[in-house]
Amino acid sequence: MRAGGRFLNLALLLALAGLIAFPLAGSTFYTQLFTKIMIMAIFAMSLDLLVGYTGLISFGHAAFYGLAGYALALMVPKYEAASLWWTLPATMTVCAAFALVTGALVLRTRGIFFIMVTLAFAQMLFFVFHDTKIGGGSDGIYIYNKPHLRLGETALLDLEKLEHFYYLVLALMVLVFLLLRRLLGSTFGRALVGIKENEHRMRALGFPAFRYKLAAYVLSGALGGLSGYLAAVQFGFVNPEIISWHQSGAVLMMVILGGMGTLYGPVIGAFAFVLMQELFSNQAWFGAYAKHWQLAMGLAIILVAVYLPRGLAGLLQKTGHKADAGEPAADADGTQEGAHG
Repeated sequence: MRAGGRFLNLALLLALAGLIAFPLAGSTFYTQLFTKIMIMAIFAMSLDLLVGYTGLISFGHAAFYGLAGYALALMVPKYEAASLWWTLPATMTVCAAFALVTGALVLRTRGIFFIMVTLAFAQMLFFVFHDTKIGGGSDGIYIYNKPHLRLGETALLDLEKLEHFYYLVLALMVLVFLLLRRLLGSTFGRALVGIKENEHRMRALGFPAFRYKLAAYVLSGALGGLSGYLAAVQFGFVNPEIISWHQSGAVLMMVILGGMGTLYGPVIGAFAFVLMQELFSNQAWFGAYAKHWQLAMGLAIILVAVYLPRGLAGLLQKTGHKADAGEPAADADGTQEGAHG
């Protein structure tokens, strides 16, 4: 799957190099902020697998994000550090199992009904943790010790150190990007795009559409769980708000802002969304108006939706195509050209 020309590939490589070098020059605050953004980028890519490639608009994706955080908090000892080697796969497995069970039900609906049923399952999970003592109720749970990453007696990374955790999140973000790029460039990925465009035709061609959508839903849930796990490790705290519909709406806005149906679009959207939020809520710059930052965010997203219907990624593609003048233009995601063909 091509990213859209030499200019775009170069831009992505330069951005990666900048992220690698960032902790060397950035302050503690901004290193923590960029770590949070990269976690949200993983979260946004996991949702884009559903929204951008499979055509399934979920408004309950925060269920996987929050479930992973609670799974980590509940499975680790209170005053001891657990191993990342088993806690990370375990939390992703929990999220994948939840996606498998709920997906078998929600995927029998379509359109607005699919949106509402995914929201309903997320809200059910929200009230399970909010109204019971399973997860500490509305107060949530603290995670007092970050997981350790060791090989035998040798510590590979000390996640208590900010830079170590930053590079772990960066590596996982790149791995998720490459995994999805490989997957979506395969027959499976092209089948998903075909199902999004015309499910009845794909069924007539012999593709088991329901199984493909369920597989995408489970993988999306597992990757959403990965982001939730990393967020819980970073902040050391989980509460029911991370499962709320606000969280699902925020990650959906990141996908739309960056550009659906691309892999780098959700990453761009995550950076743009969080940085705009930090900018518009900065009291040093906007004074008393900073408390109305949601209004400025809403206006910015509306302007992008009106003037950049393909998101910020579309603007980057347009610039890349001009820079690569004389080369054939690639599709936004590199897969849809083959699917339409």
